[in-house]
Amino acid sequence: MERDPLAPPTTSSLTIALVDPASSTGRAVLRRFYTDIVGRYWGRDATDREVEQAMRDEPSDDLEGDTGFLVVLREGERVVGCGGARVIEPGVAELTRVFVDASTRGRGAGKTLVSEIEALSAERGIHTLRLTVRDDLAEAHGLYRRLGYEPVPPFSTSPYADHQLAKALRDVR
Repeated sequence: MERDPLAPPTTSSLTIALVDPASSTGRAVLRRFYTDIVGRYWGRDATDREVEQAMRDEPSDDLEGDTGFLVVLREGERVVGCGGARVIEPGVAELTRVFVDASTRGRGAGKTLVSEIEALSAERGIHTLRLTVRDDLAEAHGLYRRLGYEPVPPFSTSPYADHQLAKALRDVR
């Protein structure tokens, strides 16, 4: 049976790969992440200056090696998202830089992305993933709650940490 060309693609066409945050692919998708969250914060399109400042204020260069990792989500050859984990202390990491392009949202891509980050984290000896999320990122907050992230006592003083959640990782594959 042929697929209807007008139907939205399924998540089966999605792939995930590790990427260096300093690579051209890593920098490009992180710029898209920041463009999205800065724009959503202000309720308008983000300016280049605002995005560049956010990238300087919250660098991602530690999302590789022993300190963390970054993955990209692709639909075919097109990068449609990213996410990663930053090691906080032995066994504990922060779920961070989770982004799914608007064209791919609502089809399970966020669940696929977070589930893979959880699996990669568990393989690296992480037993707890924690995160912060802003109020205006309601879809992300809902996704995290559906995936089993629960409110925990505050661990961040960031002004953007409206919700602080964590999840104990088990055999997630």
